[in-house]
Amino acid sequence: MPTSDKKSVGYRLGFRSGLEEKVAHQLKTAGVPFRYEHRSDRIVYQKPAKISRYHPDFCLPNGIIVETKGRFLTADRQKHLLIRSQHPEKDIRFVFSNPKQKISKQSKTTYAMWCETHKFEYAHATIPEGWLKEARKTN
Repeated sequence: MPTSDKKSVGYRLGFRSGLEEKVAHQLKTAGVPFRYEHRSDRIVYQKPAKISRYHPDFCLPNGIIVETKGRFLTADRQKHLLIRSQHPEKDIRFVFSNPKQKISKQSKTTYAMWCETHKFEYAHATIPEGWLKEARKTN
């Protein structure tokens, strides 16, 4: 009888779960020919676009948008790259509670390094006076 044990024949044959292994066993026992996750059976599809909305934390009179972040998760970073690509006229800057924080346990990249790489201005803990006094940019 098939099992879901990681050392089972099913896992060695490429099944991803005990249920898949069980169904394959059923088909084989019943003499029904089948292919399991075969390349020729692949179905290509496109995920539809999703309209999303971003609500900035703070919008300054000079047009600077300030986003405050304690944690700067992957989804946040991806969102801001999308916003930047679709709205290059927006001046979005970050204030981090700790810009030296690593973006993940496995990465050497800090929040500050990510901002520098992607050309976002950032600050530590408070909005710099220079940002507050900066004149409004005209496009």
